[in-house]
Formats: sequence, C-alpha cells, structure tokens
Amino acid sequence: MLVLAAAPIGQPKDASPRLREVLAAADVIAAEDTRRLRRLASDLEIAIGGRVVSYYDANESARAAELLEALREGRTVVVITDAGMPGVSDPGYRLTRLAVEAGLPVTALPGPSAVTTALVVSGLPSDRFCFEGFPPRKPGERARRLATLADEERTMVFFEAPHRLQATLEAMAEAFGGERPAAVCRELTKTYEEVRRGGLGELAEWAAGEVRGEITLVVAGRTAQDAPGIEELVEEVARREGAGVPRKQAIIEVAKSAGVPKRDLYNAVHTTPPA
Repeated sequence: MLVLAAAPIGQPKDASPRLREVLAAADVIAAEDTRRLRRLASDLEIAIGGRVVSYYDANESARAAELLEALREGRTVVVITDAGMPGVSDPGYRLTRLAVEAGLPVTALPGPSAVTTALVVSGLPSDRFCFEGFPPRKPGERARRLATLADEERTMVFFEAPHRLQATLEAMAEAFGGERPAAVCRELTKTYEEVRRGGLGELAEWAAGEVRGEITLVVAGRTAQDAPGIEELVEEVARREGAGVPRKQAIIEVAKSAGVPKRDLYNAVHTTPPA
C-alpha cells in the first residue's frame, strides 16, 4: 500500500499517533529530506526500521518507478515531505498516479496543512476557497496568471518564497486592486508565527522590509462591490493585449469572466480613444 503521510508544518507535537505507528512500521519511507525525517523521528521518539530513500523534485520521476516496484512486491511505501501533505506543491502526485493506474491501494494519513491553517486564521471567508500553489516566478507569466484570477469569487490561497513576496503582492494589487483584503501568514505554528492582515497595497509596502520564513498568502475573492465597470474592462483588454494576447481573444476572455455581452465590450474597446 502507498501511504501519503502529512507531516507537522512546525510543531512536532502536531504529529498524530497514527503517523508514529506508520513511520515505525513502514517497509520503505520516501522522504523529501531524509535529514528532516530523521530529526522528526527523533522528536517523536520512534525508531525507523524500514529503508529510507530520498524523494524530491529533481529525482521524483526516476524514483517513482523504483517505489512502484516495491508496491508491486507487497511492501508498504510511505511518502512524507518536509511539511504538510505530499502532493500539495510537494512530491507525491506522480507516484500516486502510477499506483492508481496500476490498481494498487493508496491511502493518506490526514494531518497538518499550511493551506487550511492559513485559511482559517486569515479572517477571510472560508466557506469556498481554492488553492493556487506558487505563482509563476517571471513577472509576465505571473501577471497573466493573476489576470485570470481577477474575477475569482472564492478565497484564494497561495504559497510564496519570502524574497519574491513583495513583487507578488504588488502584482496582486495590480490585478485585484490594492484594497482587496488579504493576509500574509508567516511561520505558521512555529515560534515566530505572524499573521499580517490588510489590503494588498498595504501588505506590499510592509513586505518591502526583510521578511523571512515559510509564507502562505490568503486573498479574498471578488465581491459584487468589486465588479468592474466597462471602462475597467476596456483597460483589462488593453493589459492582456500588452501581454501578448490577441485583441479578439482578450475581449472574449474578459467579457466571459465579467459576465457582460461580448458585443458590448467589443464596441467599448473600439470606441474608447487610446490612452
């Protein structure tokens, strides 16, 4: 059986008794960082008797075949990442897919997750949300991705590296509006946990200082009050054109996301004088 095991995101005490049992009994443990696994085992006061192998982004594809063979031999294979649930912006998806395709059993040990932890402490609506992972690193790609989310009504959760935080918040303020409510959650469950709440523009200014640690961003979805007027939609078409999207396609995309007739937006685009 393949077991996807959630690991504590900060406090070892958050580990479940079942995680202790599985790590101690597993035939093979595929760890994103074997040193962190050994440290976790020490903190949990358990002895690992099975074989430990590294399983991270660079070797995930190659290692998956080896782990699949172990599953076929009837062994219990546990996948554990540095923190949180395997497969959520961490290794685990490829092996899970292969095991499912091979008809092999797959289960998960539920546990800590930065996604849901940040969501509930953000103070933003949590009844409907979506997880968007890490935004693209390149400015142009990031702007295009965020543009597609400008009309998302669900609360959005992102991961981000601290050295890219300011640029990402600035891009979000551009795409969603500087007043859009958001929360920067840093070092969740750890000694220096911090949750900074405010508008995207305000948070971008705050992030100009030195920010360290693991970052999870939570951004409110669009509300009816945020609905753009026709002038804003014309500007959005122009932004997408500037990013390389053909005008006709940009009009179709913006009209669809805003829920306005394509003909109305087409007419507005072609009658508005250039800035």
